[in-house]
Amino acid sequence: MQNKNNYCVIMAGGIGARFWPMSKTSRPKQFIDVLGTGKTLIQMTFDRFANICPPENVYVVTNGIYKDLVLEQLPELGEHQVLCEPSRRNTAPCIAYANYKIKEENPDALVVVAPSDHIILKEDEFTKDITMALKAAAENDWLLTLGIKPSRPDTGYGYIQFEENNIFADDDRLNKVKTFTEKPNLEIAKSFLESGDFLWNSGIFVWSLKSIMKAFDNHLSEVDVLFQKGIGKYNTTEEETFIEETYAVCKNISIDYGVMEKADNVYVMSVDFGWSDLGTWGSLYTLRDKNENENAVVGDNVMLYDSKNCIINMPKDKLVVLQGLNDYIVVEDDGTLLICRKEDEQQIRQFVYDVKAEKGDQFV
Repeated sequence: MQNKNNYCVIMAGGIGARFWPMSKTSRPKQFIDVLGTGKTLIQMTFDRFANICPPENVYVVTNGIYKDLVLEQLPELGEHQVLCEPSRRNTAPCIAYANYKIKEENPDALVVVAPSDHIILKEDEFTKDITMALKAAAENDWLLTLGIKPSRPDTGYGYIQFEENNIFADDDRLNKVKTFTEKPNLEIAKSFLESGDFLWNSGIFVWSLKSIMKAFDNHLSEVDVLFQKGIGKYNTTEEETFIEETYAVCKNISIDYGVMEKADNVYVMSVDFGWSDLGTWGSLYTLRDKNENENAVVGDNVMLYDSKNCIINMPKDKLVVLQGLNDYIVVEDDGTLLICRKEDEQQIRQFVYDVKAEKGDQFV
């Protein structure tokens, strides 16, 4: 049910390097129809909040070079709802910027912060869980994050350890956070899974505007004070110049490290709504339909021989014949071809860095 105090901040500034070569600087993965549904990831994210907050309460924070892409793909937004960052400074400055924009409009706002490139398979469950989290945030001075029950010892996710101390009468899945852990190695990830009190960190946050602004003041004042200087300039012709000057001196820091790991009023809700952060080709492989040899194929002219467990993404007009591949990623986009073992997909970031260094920006 829409509530005029409910707001959504969609973070859409990343370049999705691990999805290269389909995701490139000119059009990152959030602006691509990755699943073949007819909608891009950012469009699916926007639609997900249709029953939670009115469209005028949705803000998208992105790099300035993507402003036109955002407005093209989300025509429901006004220009003032697209917050353009002049440079990448991680998630804390992005959230601080959104805080002050929203405060100008509604100091009583309740805010959901969500990445633009996640997959949610159970949309109805998502709506119920977000609505419950917003209720908890409205009634308590809490910083909430959503945690996903881990299905495997994945080393690509951050983890949240929770205390078994539920104190929210309306939902027993909400517990106080004990610790945050960045991406662990495999042995540690296995121990987390066995202990039963760890969740994957979804990167989705829910809080009242008052609570998150107080937390910035307490734990990350050096960032907060910069954006505070813009009061009176937000939503005016002075905003763009002010933001350029602010980002030039603002530190690069995540909301997890800058606020969530330091605050003592952080809670996690355990949710199960078919979540994937779609961070890698391997995560997309698990979501796509597969043939009898467990190959996930996009492309009208792909012929496979003695090949299993591969994800193949080819343009419709390309004839591709592959033989003898097992557990590989094979992707071509705009004249760039990647062939990589699935188990080595975390190296794709490094490939992109090397390509940029040796071949220039045209391929990335």
